[in-house]
Amino acid sequence: MTSKTNAQLCPNCRKLISADEKKCPFCGTVYPHFFMMQMIVKLFKNDGILTLLTLINVFMFCASVLLSFSTVRLDINPLVFLSPDNKTLFWLGATGTYPIDNFNHWWSIVTASYLHGGLLHVVLNMIALNQIGKLIVAEFGTYRFWIIYTVSGVLGFSISWLIGINFTIGASAAICGLIGAGLYFGKSQGGDYANAVYRHISGWVIGLFMVGFLVPGINNWAHAGGLFGGILFAYLLGYDIHPKLNKVHKLLAIFCILTTVLCLAWTLGLSVYVTMLSGTVKGY
Repeated sequence: MTSKTNAQLCPNCRKLISADEKKCPFCGTVYPHFFMMQMIVKLFKNDGILTLLTLINVFMFCASVLLSFSTVRLDINPLVFLSPDNKTLFWLGATGTYPIDNFNHWWSIVTASYLHGGLLHVVLNMIALNQIGKLIVAEFGTYRFWIIYTVSGVLGFSISWLIGINFTIGASAAICGLIGAGLYFGKSQGGDYANAVYRHISGWVIGLFMVGFLVPGINNWAHAGGLFGGILFAYLLGYDIHPKLNKVHKLLAIFCILTTVLCLAWTLGLSVYVTMLSGTVKGY
């Protein structure tokens, strides 16, 4: 019998098999499909989703620095240290009226959530993501988490585009969606634990908007849109376990993931291509 330390569940039939198996003896799922299905399952594990999102954001930040290496800022000022240039951020998927109205970069309302303007920017956002994200994953589950995170970012940047924000990036709109979901949970659930959650999340909201009004260049419209999106979709999706809707949530989450991956792959390829051709964008 396979020991616990060397066992795993088949991602297809959910039977316990050896971790060394290349093919499931029960359902016949074989490598590499077996490996790919295992990786997909890991995306929806509570302990892996935040790590995955953090790695994607860090990867995109590193890509932006490398692609603009000759012009990246090395100022001692922490607010601009390792800041990629705007041309690179444009091709990697920054959003706003400039990319959308002038170049029809509609995919940028998805990709902008994975770009950052400097080392401090990405570090602070990833700290917030992991602190707030743990609560939202625990209460809403991974499927709802993916949906809320993705849609909140899209809604936040869509609103900032409608308001007329010219050029913007950052994970904070999506993170504000998680804050909104936490607010909804704390207010609607009731009880000592939920009230404590509500007070804790309210502190994030106050701090976020204080920083937004005190620090120049913060996209408060995207923050507000993300917050609203988080509240709205937390209400629509719910945080209790509803078996009848699990399949719908799973499909929506997979759609969000695939859309994000395709958009990021497109912008990465486009940015590398433009860099190789030494292209420029007028005004950036």
